[in-house]
Amino acid sequence: MKWRSFDGYLLNLALGKGAHLVRARVDDIGWQDGWPRVKTQAGSPQVYDLLVVAVGVNSAALKLFERMGFGYTPPQTTKTYICEFYLGQEAVQTYLGSSMHIFLLHLPRLEFAALIPKGDYVTACLLGEEIDGPLVQSFLNARQVRQCLPADWSVPEDFCHCSPRINIRGAVQPFADRVVFIGDCGVTRLYKDGIGAAYRTAKAAAVTAIFEGISVEDFRRHYWPACRAISTDNTLGKMIFAVTRQIQKRRHDRLGVLRMVSSERQNEGGRRRMSMVLWDVFTGSAPYREVFLRTLHPAFFSRFVWEIIVGTVVRIWPFHRVRQEVRT
Repeated sequence: MKWRSFDGYLLNLALGKGAHLVRARVDDIGWQDGWPRVKTQAGSPQVYDLLVVAVGVNSAALKLFERMGFGYTPPQTTKTYICEFYLGQEAVQTYLGSSMHIFLLHLPRLEFAALIPKGDYVTACLLGEEIDGPLVQSFLNARQVRQCLPADWSVPEDFCHCSPRINIRGAVQPFADRVVFIGDCGVTRLYKDGIGAAYRTAKAAAVTAIFEGISVEDFRRHYWPACRAISTDNTLGKMIFAVTRQIQKRRHDRLGVLRMVSSERQNEGGRRRMSMVLWDVFTGSAPYREVFLRTLHPAFFSRFVWEIIVGTVVRIWPFHRVRQEVRT
């Protein structure tokens, strides 16, 4: 087997540390004398000292917590699109190599998209606002995307795909007495690695529970600041993507980005300011705040404006010369 489940790998690590796994669907959650009570389809209700909720936003289980009466409201979400196409390892290496390919296309409702090589397959991931079939087809038919795929390739009739929803705004009141929400069902990073945010919020929740307590006030004072920091950073992320949308709409701005990245790659010893900004925005390797501050650096801003001007002049100059020759 070339690939194993990452979720399964993490679960096995937890089991190795002493966790007890109950493979059963939860069909009811409530209170019993102030303690959280969980009932599964396979057994009788069980009462717990602390209930840590780590479920995805695509789970119907979140509705169970709205009935518990402590003010929890699930996160705001939007629909994305993920699919896999079989190309064969040789074709994947030839056309995509080992790099993730990011696309900033001027397509309505599309924030950005990526093609990711994975062994014999290529994974397409589209993020934006309510991604639907026509938008997916527009992306796959775009010239820039077709250049990364074999010339004779076409979308097969049957392929693995899904349209999961992702968290774009954190939950309201993701904690209560003896209850705490971590990861996607609480607060997570905008368009970024769910596992990273889940780790940070889980760590904050664990530190609070062990060293402070498990009351609603304990979580508000010691757990909520970690969630609030992620939410604040997401606000800057929304600003960055708003600017990105404007760049997507303007051909000269897109050309400026391309020219700046290209010149940075040719200068091995120089600072790769634009390259690192793009890398950190689309991989989540750095907080949005750090990325935003880097874009305000005079060297970054002046170089970007210069590349836009040069790219515009280079693009217009041939047409200007043609007009002059026609006149003479």
